[in-house]
Amino acid sequence: MKLTVLGGGGVRTPAFVRAVLATRPGAFDEICLFEPDAIRRATTARLAAEVAVALAQPSVVTVTADAAEALTQANYVFSAIRVGGDRGRVIDEQVALRRGIVGQETTGAGGCAMALRTIPVVLSYCDLLSECSPGAVLINFTNPAGLITQAISAHGRVSAVGVCDTPSGTIADLARFAEVDAERVRARYGGLNHLGWVTSFEVDGEELIGDLLARFDELQRSGHQFAAFDAEEVRRVGAIPTEYVYYYYDPRRYVDSVSRAGSSRGQDVQGLNDELLTAIGKAFADGDVHAAWSAYANLIGIRHDTYMKTDTHGASGQAEARALRSAATSVPIDAAEPGGYEGLALRVIDGLSGRRASDVIVNVRNGRALDFLDPGDVVVVPARVDSDGLTRLEAADLPRSAQALVLAVKEYERGVVEAALSRSASLAAVALAQHPLAPGITAARELIADYVELQGEHLAYLR
Repeated sequence: MKLTVLGGGGVRTPAFVRAVLATRPGAFDEICLFEPDAIRRATTARLAAEVAVALAQPSVVTVTADAAEALTQANYVFSAIRVGGDRGRVIDEQVALRRGIVGQETTGAGGCAMALRTIPVVLSYCDLLSECSPGAVLINFTNPAGLITQAISAHGRVSAVGVCDTPSGTIADLARFAEVDAERVRARYGGLNHLGWVTSFEVDGEELIGDLLARFDELQRSGHQFAAFDAEEVRRVGAIPTEYVYYYYDPRRYVDSVSRAGSSRGQDVQGLNDELLTAIGKAFADGDVHAAWSAYANLIGIRHDTYMKTDTHGASGQAEARALRSAATSVPIDAAEPGGYEGLALRVIDGLSGRRASDVIVNVRNGRALDFLDPGDVVVVPARVDSDGLTRLEAADLPRSAQALVLAVKEYERGVVEAALSRSASLAAVALAQHPLAPGITAARELIADYVELQGEHLAYLR
């Protein structure tokens, strides 16, 4: 079985490869990392390949800059690309922030710009995949994940599912707070990617969502993903939001926090990634794979520890994170079960390949799961994955205010896909104007014009 990773030089790839090889030895005959950037092939992709050697599986990981080679005979393809790189993300954020509006990379104006430059590239890979390996399944990590999966679905050339670990991570955090085993929990969830809510949380048949809402102030002290919300607002809505809903519920706090921090999350990540690539290169020059892995694990840990801190706290928290990481013991190359979106994607593969069926929360076509949306809309709902494919399970009965947000954002997503496929800057502006975080059509046209100018070749196709 062959797994191909588009964006195989991404900073998370070495950790993913290490986890797969340590926990699923023999599951894949080949893990092919497609990476067009020479620097990343020589650093992160090389580290992933040498981790395989260190784990006594030297022939499993391959690295290539040839997309056709990577996609030929693939059974599963992970799409994890970032068109325009970290620089593109920073532009997405700053163009919006200069106007005092949310500039987060997957939401609002920033997410719109990211989607517009990503959709044509992803669809070109889909065309190539349909020619090289027509039976392959594409598992989409590429952000904004729901919108990109919507474009892939509308394109209709490959079978695809989108993954994001935010919903399952939220439910796991609620289980820890309630001090119950996750296996005893039956939760209902629904929404769009980075815009979803938990509406039911049953433990052994007993509904606890009311108790969780009543104790939301206490819940906020248990984890950062709940801390930024206003407890009274959450109780009034009547459902527990996932962390990205913060950008919709308190956009001014986000803008003020970034202003106070003096840099956006994209700028923070750009700096960390540059440091990471330099550190890996130096470690390989001076030492071996273990030295490179140590440098890598330290900086990935700092990135993880500072997640959303700039957006919610007005400071990146890097100094504290670096101090804690420097005092911690080094992370060995052998690993436990992969978590995050990589772990979720592997559960999808486990199910589809007949290895092990499970219930997952993923980006799929709606069907009748959320009855206020169209059947072809891509939504985030629970599904059973097994050798027969993905079967949607009972989704959340969303509160009216949540439905209103989802309806508005889905209309925006449909419009962005249409604009990208028709190559129209004007339609892109109209679509962005429909987003709840965009301040109208005049601002939307100015934003799109700025993005087209500043993103250069990546948005030159828009006319």
